[in-house]
This record gives sequence, structure tokens and C-alpha cells, in this order.
Amino acid sequence: MSASEPTASIPDRGTAAFSYRENHRLGDETLAQLDAWWRAANYLSVGQIYLLDNPLLREPLTREHIKPRLLGHWGTTPGLNFLYAHLNRVIREREISTIYITGPGHGGPGMVANAYLDGTYSELYSDIGQNADGLQKLCRQFSFPGGIPSHASADTPGSIHEGGELGYALSHAYGAAFDNPDLLVAAVIGDGEAETGPLATSWHSNKFLNPLTDGVVLPILHLNGYKIANPTVLARIPEEELLSLMRGYGHTPYLVSGGFDGEDPAAVHRRLAETLDTVLNQIAEIKASAAAGTLQNRPAWPMIILRTPKGWTCPKEIDGLPAENNWRSHQVPLASARDTPEHLDVLDGWLRSYRPEELFDNSGTPIPLITDLAPKGALRMSANPVANGGVLRRDLVLPDFRDYAVGVPAPGATVNEATRVLGEWLRDVIRANPDNFRIFGPDETVSNRLGAVLEVTDKQWNAAYLPSDEHLAPTGRVVEMLSEHQCEGWLEGYLLTGRHGLFNTYEAFVHIVDSMFNQHAKWLKTSKEIPWRRPIASLNYLLSSHVWRQDHNGSSHQDPGFIDHVVNKKADVVRVYLPFDANTLLSAYDHCLRSVDYVNVVVAGKQPTFNWLSMDRAIEHMTRGVGIFEWAGTEVEGEQPDVVLGCAGDVPTLEVLAAASLLREAVPELKVRVVNVVDLMRLVSEGEHPHGMSDREYDAIFTTDRPVIFAYHGYPWLIHRLTYRRAGHADLHVRGYKEEGTTTTPFDMVMLNDIDRYRLVIDVLDRVPGLGERYAGLRQRMQDARVRARAYTREHGEDIPEVADWTWTEGPESQAREVNTGVGSSNVGGTESREG
Repeated sequence: MSASEPTASIPDRGTAAFSYRENHRLGDETLAQLDAWWRAANYLSVGQIYLLDNPLLREPLTREHIKPRLLGHWGTTPGLNFLYAHLNRVIREREISTIYITGPGHGGPGMVANAYLDGTYSELYSDIGQNADGLQKLCRQFSFPGGIPSHASADTPGSIHEGGELGYALSHAYGAAFDNPDLLVAAVIGDGEAETGPLATSWHSNKFLNPLTDGVVLPILHLNGYKIANPTVLARIPEEELLSLMRGYGHTPYLVSGGFDGEDPAAVHRRLAETLDTVLNQIAEIKASAAAGTLQNRPAWPMIILRTPKGWTCPKEIDGLPAENNWRSHQVPLASARDTPEHLDVLDGWLRSYRPEELFDNSGTPIPLITDLAPKGALRMSANPVANGGVLRRDLVLPDFRDYAVGVPAPGATVNEATRVLGEWLRDVIRANPDNFRIFGPDETVSNRLGAVLEVTDKQWNAAYLPSDEHLAPTGRVVEMLSEHQCEGWLEGYLLTGRHGLFNTYEAFVHIVDSMFNQHAKWLKTSKEIPWRRPIASLNYLLSSHVWRQDHNGSSHQDPGFIDHVVNKKADVVRVYLPFDANTLLSAYDHCLRSVDYVNVVVAGKQPTFNWLSMDRAIEHMTRGVGIFEWAGTEVEGEQPDVVLGCAGDVPTLEVLAAASLLREAVPELKVRVVNVVDLMRLVSEGEHPHGMSDREYDAIFTTDRPVIFAYHGYPWLIHRLTYRRAGHADLHVRGYKEEGTTTTPFDMVMLNDIDRYRLVIDVLDRVPGLGERYAGLRQRMQDARVRARAYTREHGEDIPEVADWTWTEGPESQAREVNTGVGSSNVGGTESREG
């Protein structure tokens, strides 16, 4: 039955992309065509799971025709195939640009089958033609060594959503719809997937869609009743409760149910076809009303609930136990088809129930009745260029980041909030790219000091407004919702369909999307290996409000471990940058927004901090990724240093420079080299990452036999992991965050984790041979300074003045080196020339 709700009539129905068509009863030929496509797709899906050979059953089925390892998922596939066939019809009739997102990613065999039937698969994989030989290869490759995975992966034409992890179908769909006003995104949500937190949250995406400037998402909740081994919640609640839930989310729900108790599929075909026509007409009315300026309030966009049996059309029972409409059909209902004659006979009957002799001609080619249902050219869902976003990607128009440089007459002479400066540049990025770039974040864009962007855009919002609201509008380049899952999913969908953006969030809470990052990184790795997949804009993170400046929020907000998670991924996909001031951050982000097919993680503080490098020097340093701060050290040209002070991150850089200053004054004969790492992957050996340094370069910078005291932004063991093969690793001592945090002052926070300047001086005294004995008094004074600093915070609630008011002052030697190296005098090219 179909439950519909009326919409107000409007004078002008339809737009160029979404046309209104009077509903008409489908003819028998169209119904037969839909059913033939569905049977063929089902047949090919079962064949992919089971068949090694004999794909057309031209000879009796034997165990040799069955794969030795049966992998894949059948339960959700027939429903996905059913929907695909019907979407083909309306796309062909209405010429609507449509992509198909399958939340139940286990329906991979169906997506491959449909792409094969409409011809795209053979166009992209020429060895898999529409003939008997091609069919054999199509079936053999599925979940087979050297073949394709069981999900709708990057290998699958038309897919932007693998679904290996459930929960993100709707957020990806809305990300694809943003700024694509003529696009329909049919997003199928499995009822198992609907139980995940991210999916439950993503129903609210309709409050952010602009009917005029964005495309349309058609959610289709596919209720087949079961997950892997349990019933699903939404399939077991009363029907009116389910409809009320969808209305409460702001949708107009339409329910189509059928296929149970042996019902003729033709009746279900007719009900779904009529419902789709009604739904698309409602969408056309909404779009036309938006175009005419007569749309009042947020529309209740339609959505469909399709209730069909789990494993529809498979055997009713297997071994005396229910299979169709039961959880047992979730994966491979006949797990012993190769090993038992009984299961082999059942499989033979199941395959023949689709009547393949009616669906393929003598050469193995799908009959015209089937292929004529497919839309033409790029209107095929498997061939839509939006689903291969790199084809449509346009380079951003980027203002020259050098024009936003902060003045640095000398290292540490000026102070800025780095992300606030970046926000001024991003403001003009938005100005220059009004339909191709968005910033996503969980209500933290202003908190992270990017508020300048609101000078040229609003935050997109399509729910109720109050007079006191600020910067909310139906369209905007900033999209915020207090859900990291949602923001990540929107951005991924936006990037995968050819656009650009960034995700800014607090560092500690980016872990919420750890697994989403995993999936996207895996997608990038695979897509880079597929010739027809074109490069997409990189996934750019800006992590601010970081561990060392969350002293006011306490331990719950202190976690720098996302970097550790990121560097586990394939080296040619991930990049990690730790800019330490405004100019290095500008240079880093210019590079990130120019790059493709990477995940770029940039960690940058939002609090006022010293600017250390002029823009020219910042560009040079960012291009190198690692470099010696000659102005900060006391080493003598031509002689080995006594110790290397390394740093990565803004606060560690500050503490290392303060420690270097203390050592210069207290131990003037000590030759100190200060090294900063801004591109973390430079520490890796050159054979393990494209940015990795050669051993010769690493040894020249860090030496092979001198102690290295390294202050790092995150967990210290990551630096050991990245450098474990280096010659001087035994002399490397790393300080970083070690899970010591609370609500305290900034300097007390670094002292809690032993990364403070006094501790670093003590480390130098302890590790440079003979220094500890000669400077025992200095060591004691450093210990006393720590005690004094902590006591001061407990009494006054703020940091001791000698820390809070500290500024960098250069000795005469470093000033001379500044003059000799010509700091501030050259003008090198931008970071766009940096490889990778």
C-alpha cells in the first residue's frame, strides 16, 4: 500500500531538471521490462556470489562451477536491484541527473550487475563484455583473489559510497547534493544501517538543504526486517509510529510494501512505480516553487519506505529452516553449494527461477527489452560524471596567501592568532569560489578563530529563525551541525562529487570520525589505482583548540592522538603538518587546498602566539618540511653541535626556543642546534613515504651520534616509531603528551607532561656527556624553577611572569647569522610547487 500526504498546488509545476508529469498507469510492456531487468540483475547477483563458470547454465550445474570460497551478501541485494530498475525508468522518462547511494554496502553484487546491464561496466572494463565470456569473468571476479571486493567499492561504476561501515549514506548524499541544483541523489538506507548513531543524526540534513541552489536527496528506507542475525528496530515498530518518526524528521513519507506470502511481483512493481511518480512530482513542485520565490518555510521533502522480504526471491527454506524473509539470507544462504549435492540442487533451482534463457540471447548478451530500460549516456546512474567527481573538479581560485602575511621583523617580534589570520585568507577563498568550496564544522568555526569568513558568507540553515540569530541564511558556504559524523560525511560527499572544502574541529574530538577517515583513506588508495577514477580534491582537516591550549577545559579536551591514527594509513595518501605560526599556517593551507587525492591533517593553535618566520622564510621552511633555525642555535659553522633541540608543533616550538635561550645564557660554550619539523612525514625514511628524508639528509640535520632532545605536539612514541630506522635513534629522547592533563594554566599543562623549557634544559644537562657534573647548580635551579612555577599557579591562578611575559631575544651570534643568511630579503615561489 502507498501512504501519501497532499502538497499544496502551485501555478508553475516543474523546472528544467525536475519536470512535473501527470501520473499514468504503467502499461504491461513497461512492467514486463522492469521485471526483466530486476530478474536479470538478481540472476547476475547470485551468479557473482556462487559461480566460477557456466554463467548461463548452458550445461548441468556441477560442483566445479561453484567457487571454493563463497563470499558476499545476498539479503539486501534484491531490494537494491528492484529500486535500481525503477529509478532507470523515471530517469529515462524525465531525464533527471541521478546518482545512487547504497547504504547497505553489502549489496555490491547488485551494483555491479546493474552497471553491467546498462553497459557502463563493459565500457570501463573492456575485457568484461556483454557476452558469455564477459559474464563468466564478471561472476568469477567477485570476492575472488585478484578480483573485486564484495562492497560497492571505488571499482564499482557510479559508486561514491562503499558502505563497508554503515551509517553514512545520507550524509554522503546531502554532501553530493550541496551546490548541485539539478541533481537527484537516491539514497538507500538499510534498516540495519538506520540503527547507527550517524545515520539517525543525518536525517536532520534536510534542515540544511536549499531547494533553490542545492540538489534533492530522496531517502529510501529499505525495510527487509533483519540484520546479520537479529530483527531490525524500525521493521518491528508499529507502522504509524514509523511514519510519525519520519514526519518528525521533517519528511513526507510514502510506504510501499510487498513481496510477502508469494505476492505477484507485478503488483509491487506497479505500486513502487506509482509512488515514484508521485514523489518526483512533489519534488518538481517544491523546486518550481523555490525558483518562483513562492516557497513558504522549509519543505517536507518526500521519502520512501520500501518494505520487502530479506533475501527476496531466494529459496523459501533451506535445510528445513526459513531463508527468504529471514536473517539466514543475509550473506550466503547456501553455504555448502559446492560440497553437498542437496545445496547444489537448490542453487540450480534458484538460479533457473529467474529464467535466464529469457534474459540473455544465444551469445550471452542481455536482450533489448532489458537494455532499453537503461537511460542513455551520462544519465545512466553508473555513468553519471558526478559519481566520478574528479571529472568535474575545477581548481580553486586561490588568492595569493603572501598578501595575508603577518610582519616578522625579527623572530618572535610579533604575536598573532594563527587561525584568525588563516580565516582572513579563507574569507577571500570563499569570495573567489562561491559555488565550489565549503567549510564544515561542528559549531566551532568561530571558536577556532575562522570568523572572518562570515564577512562574505552566512551559515547555511533552513530551519526556523529568531530575530536574535546571526549569520544564518538558506544558503551559505559554512555548514555547521554539532555532529562530527555529519560534517565529515557532508564534506566527503562534497569532495567525491568534484568540489573542495575543509573540516575544522577541536583536536580532541576529531576521533569521533576515526573510522570515517579510515574508509575515505581506503577509498582514495583504491581509486588512485583505477584509471577511470579521476583525482578528487583532498580531504583537509584543520584541528585547532588543541591539546596544549585546552588547559581551561581540562582533560576531556586533551587528546592529540588523531595523528597517530592517520599515519597508519597508506603513505601515498596521508600528510600531517604542524605549522607553528601564522605564516607557516598560511603556506601549509595554500598547499593543502591545491592538492588532490590526499588526506591532509593540519594542527594549528588559535591562541595568541609568537610569529617566528617571515613569509619568505615560512615558504622555504614549509617547502623543506624540516629545517635548522640557525638564528635560534649557538652552533658554530663547520663544527658539530653538542646537542640538537628538535620540535614539532607550536607550543613545543615555543618551549624549545625558550630552552635554547636559557642554555645560551647559562652554558654559553654549548653548541646547540635547533631543528623544527613542520611536515611530520619528513621524519620517515625515504622508501616509506614520498616525503621521507634520505638517511644522508636526516643524519646531516640530526647527526648520528649527538643527543637529540625532541619536543613533540602529540604522543612521544610516534616520533620513535617514525624514526626507528635512523642511525641516531638511540640518542633520540622525545618529550610529548603523556596523558597528564587537567584544568590548569598553559605552562602548568606543559610541566605536567615534562615538555616545558626547564625540563628540556635538564634533559640537555643529563644527556650531553660531562655537562651534568659541571652544571649541577643549573640543573638544580631548573628544578626549583618548576617548583616555583607550579606554586605560583596554585596561588595566583595564572602562570609565573617569567613565563607569561617571556619574549625571544637574540644573542649577537644569532643576529650575525640572520644578516649573513639574508632573512627577509628573497622572494621564493609559492608552495604550489611542492611535490605531494
